[in-house]
Amino acid sequence: MKTLRFLLIAGIICVTITLQSCLDDDDDYNWDLYYPNALVTVKPVSDNSFFLQLDDSTTLLPTNMTSSPFGNKEIRALVNYSEVDKPSEGYNKAIFINWIDSILTKPIAPNLGAENDKIYGTDPVEIINDWVTIAEDGYLTLRFRTLFGDNSKTHYINLLASPDSANPYEVEFRHNANGDIYGKEVDALVAFNLNSLPDTQGKTVKLKLKWKSFSGDKTAEFNYCTRKSTPGKSSIAEVRSVMNLK
Repeated sequence: MKTLRFLLIAGIICVTITLQSCLDDDDDYNWDLYYPNALVTVKPVSDNSFFLQLDDSTTLLPTNMTSSPFGNKEIRALVNYSEVDKPSEGYNKAIFINWIDSILTKPIAPNLGAENDKIYGTDPVEIINDWVTIAEDGYLTLRFRTLFGDNSKTHYINLLASPDSANPYEVEFRHNANGDIYGKEVDALVAFNLNSLPDTQGKTVKLKLKWKSFSGDKTAEFNYCTRKSTPGKSSIAEVRSVMNLK
């Protein structure tokens, strides 16, 4: 699997370098463009174009990009966009993408029972209550905080489903720091595709997240509904970290 660097967040999520830029360098700089104004799902369609899913019901049509910068992969991303007065071609809004930057996006990992601790680790994290910590569009996106000190070490992040059929909407966040358990606090974003969970049949249920924090075991609940089909043409970081995250 390709190693992805993650987003170091200093108080508020923002992006300054190593991003897909659509800005005109000759324009006076607008500081509103410095920060992301949406968390989206990037969805390619069959004719090599793409659209953005803003939430469970709102779709955005980019007018200044004809193909996804991430190829044919569906991923979660931070974006800064502006609405434009152009035809939306069946989507809810037409937009101009000022910049867009991908988030590490993963499926739920196999639950290995007694091997979970060995394979997926038991190193602590803090889940941050933030606007990007949300269950929507079939994904659980999380901002989390942990310790990082060794640039050569890869941290492994996974989400496990409950083996208990009586609690199908219970998931567990796992972190394997690969021995890198000292250093400074850093924040990161990760998104997990929840399509392997049982279909909620159109109902909104409580998705329970469990994780090991630095002060003990914790839980949080999210409103979750299995993703519905989406209409379309096809039917805080100030710097980038060199930390490896998978």
